[in-house]
Amino acid sequence: MIKALALSAPLISAFLVAVGSPLPVHAGACAPEPVVARGEESRFVWLAKTKARANWRRKVRSLPNLGPDYANWARAANTEERCLTGPAGTVCIFTGTPCLP
Repeated sequence: MIKALALSAPLISAFLVAVGSPLPVHAGACAPEPVVARGEESRFVWLAKTKARANWRRKVRSLPNLGPDYANWARAANTEERCLTGPAGTVCIFTGTPCLP
């Protein structure tokens, strides 16, 4: 009985992939390249970061090979948040590799 279950597990997996599984097949997969986005200038650092993060998400959603499933900054790999502050305000640049959950 146990041997039959072990042999049927790959068949069940193949069936779920073929007919569509409720779970994503490539869960945890990341994009091959990082995405870089720059935010608009702001008087406040927190707002400059918010704008850069929103632009990063927008850019990821617009890429044809990624889309909205990848557009979550919290799931991105190798993230970098750079903010430059000058007399006119702060500008942030976010870099990260988009990943699936």
